[in-house]
Formats: sequence, structure tokens, C-alpha cells
Amino acid sequence: MKHKILLIDDDVSLRRVLEYNLQEAGYAVYTASAAEEALQTFDSISPVLVITDMKMPGMDGMELLKAVKERSPDTMVIMITAFGSVDVAVEAMKAGAYDYITKPFNRDELRLTVARALQLRKLSEENRRLKSELSDKSDYRTVIGSSKGMERVFEVVRKVADTEVSVLITGESGTGKELVARSIHHHSSRSGSPFIAINCAAIPRELLESELFGHVKGAFTGAIKDKTGKFQQADGGTLFLDEVGDLPFELQPKLLRALQEREVEPVGGSKVERLDVRVVAATNLDIDKALADNTFREDLYYRLAVIPIHLPPLRDRLEDIPLLIRYFCVKHGFGNVSFDRSSIAALKAYRWPGNVRELENLVERLLIMRGGDIITYEELPDKICSGDIQRSLPTKPTSLFKLPQDGYSLEQLEREVVIEALERNGWNQTAAAKFLRIPRHTVLYRMEKYGILPPDKPA
Repeated sequence: MKHKILLIDDDVSLRRVLEYNLQEAGYAVYTASAAEEALQTFDSISPVLVITDMKMPGMDGMELLKAVKERSPDTMVIMITAFGSVDVAVEAMKAGAYDYITKPFNRDELRLTVARALQLRKLSEENRRLKSELSDKSDYRTVIGSSKGMERVFEVVRKVADTEVSVLITGESGTGKELVARSIHHHSSRSGSPFIAINCAAIPRELLESELFGHVKGAFTGAIKDKTGKFQQADGGTLFLDEVGDLPFELQPKLLRALQEREVEPVGGSKVERLDVRVVAATNLDIDKALADNTFREDLYYRLAVIPIHLPPLRDRLEDIPLLIRYFCVKHGFGNVSFDRSSIAALKAYRWPGNVRELENLVERLLIMRGGDIITYEELPDKICSGDIQRSLPTKPTSLFKLPQDGYSLEQLEREVVIEALERNGWNQTAAAKFLRIPRHTVLYRMEKYGILPPDKPA
């Protein structure tokens, strides 16, 4: 997609030369002869770069610079100035201009300055995106699991990540479909480019086409300026279509064309835009049923599901629960907190209709409301500890001894156990040893140690 540049100069001949040179370099150039006209164009096209003469009738270049920066602080501005006005140009740079060029200048100087400005803008955008990702409390690249089902998922992700094929991720809500999609993007050669996500079920039907493909000014009521769609925003990167099964049937042919031809046509526009986008989609619907009911196009399904990945629900990977709990404790800043065995057993017995998302929400709540550094069974909510779940928990073995509160001698306890074993077996030392599951010589040693004699032998 061509970078949009807005060029303002009241000198018609110079403006035409500059416009030609920039178009020849591959930019989309819009021109204006005065600052007031330029601001109207700016609002309608949202250029990434503005090139303006310093001295113009009416609003001058410095005033235009301030107006542009108020509208869009990220827009780059290059000032054109006469040789004797360098001091003014330096002031403009202090006010937010990227650079200045002095008249007269040649074509190469102009192109080099523009290229540097756009490169700086790109680096700034990437830096801002990386900072946003790093500040996000959740690590979207982390998919947790060691169960066989998740190992199969990891294996597929490793094989397809650095390819260009479309991937369709299926699974219930809360299983982590977007995490897998982001993992695919992160491990691909597109990882330095945008990952753009859109939930097809969360946007009104009449607005979804515009959100996906963009629109031109005047395409419909309220379209006061051109809008860039998610496909255009993801150019060079990955577009994640969440809940693609809810895509309106009448919009599916246009999505199919975008996937096949790698081009989109904005709503109300007449020109197609060539794009380089990899699509990863996800749905929690029964796709086979949607195909049978003719609510989802079969050709679109096969285009999306070149590589299908199914995420198992949490109830089918219960062995991952301890690992997930440990990760969530660390993630939310409570790495010193743990769950006892009874609470883990109860969590494994629960059915988890909300899957991993429900588990994380519960763990975070328990971490905040906990009474100590070990979360116990008694702290779990009633829905976890009710009915069949309680009966499925491991029962605590009944104690053989009722020890006094103030303690008891282990040697005395051992002596009484040996005497009872001998008495139960008629003082047959071999039988007593078998009863206690110890060798006969150990019984003899304990009898000698504690002075134990059969009742028919005097002390």
C-alpha cells in the first residue's frame, strides 16, 4: 500500500515538479496551494507525511505545522525554506518538524529526506507496538500444557508457523484460540509486522464489511473520510479472524476473494488494493453442522482450513491444571503462593465449562482473597466443592491411633505395636513379622530392645 504524502506550496511549477518526483518514487501524492486547503485534505486522507513551504499567503508553514501536530502528533512534517530562513526552519524542528530542505534542492535530496522520515515513523510505530505488548499483563506468546492433546497442538504450530498457509483453529470458548494464533505469528517470519485481530461476532453486520476491508469517503451515511480496514492494517503481517463462523453469509464471498486473490476493494471504492496478509481464523461453532445447514460456504471453509488445529477443552486435559495454576500464580505476581493437594484434586474434578479462561479468573480471585501462602480446599467456591465433586476427592485414611494433644513417645508407640502384633499371632515371632511386614530378626531386635517377653516367660 502506497504511503500518502500531502504537499503544500503556492508555487505551481515547483509543486508540480515535486509531485512528479514523489509519484515516480512510488508515493501517493496529494497537493494543495494553501494551508487552509491543505488542512481540509489532511482530514480526509490522513497522510503519513506532510511537506510544506515555510512562507505562504494566509496561514504560514509554522502555523500549519502546529495545526497538523494537534490533529496527529505522529504525522511527519518536512519544511521547505529559502536559504536565508534556516533559523526559522530550526525553530520549526523544535516545534515538531522532522527536518527541512532549503531551496534550491535536487530530486535525490528530496527523496532521501522523505525516505528517512518514513523509516523513522516505521521504527517509532514498531517501538510503540513492542512496548504495548511488553506492558500487557498477559504473555500472549505463552500457551501452557503438557498433556498429549496440547503436545499435538504444539507440534502442528511448530510445523506451520513459518509458512504462508491459512490456519483454522477450532475449540470451545476460553480454550486459548487467540493465544495459539499469536504463537503462530510470533514464530513466523512475519513476527516483526502487525498482528491484527477482529472478532467477527462482536461487530454489527452492517459495519463488519467496512471494518474488514475499509471504506472510502461518502460510501455511506457517516463515512466522512476514508477508513483503513483490518486487512490493510495487517499488510505484511497476520490477520486473526476470531469467531469466523459467525461471518454473515453474504459477506463470505468477498472474504473468499480476498484470500484467493490477495486483494481487497474498500466499501464504495472502485480500485482494488494488493495486500500481503496471512490469515489465521478461529471458531467455536460446529463447522460440520454449519456446512450441512448451508450457513457457511464450503469453498471458504477449505480455503481457511488448509491446516486445521483443534484445541481440547480443559476437562479433557485435567493433568495440565497444576501447571496452569503455577503459571497463573507467577503471572499475577503471587509466585510464592501454592495450592494444597485437596484443592488441586477438587479443581481437577470440576467440569470447567469456561475452560482455561474460567480457571484463570478463579485463580486470580483466590490469590486476592487468600488467607495465607497456601490455598486450601476450604477456600474454594461452593460450585467447586459441591455434590459429586466432593465424593470424587481422595478420602483421608482413618488414623489407627488417637494421639494425645500434648504428644507421645515414638518408642513407646513402637513397643505397643510390636506387643499387639505378637499377641494377635499367639506370640509366634515369624507370624508377627509377616503381620508387620518386616523381617523376623527385626522383631527379635525390637523384643530385646524393649524387654518384651512372652507371658509364659518370667522377666
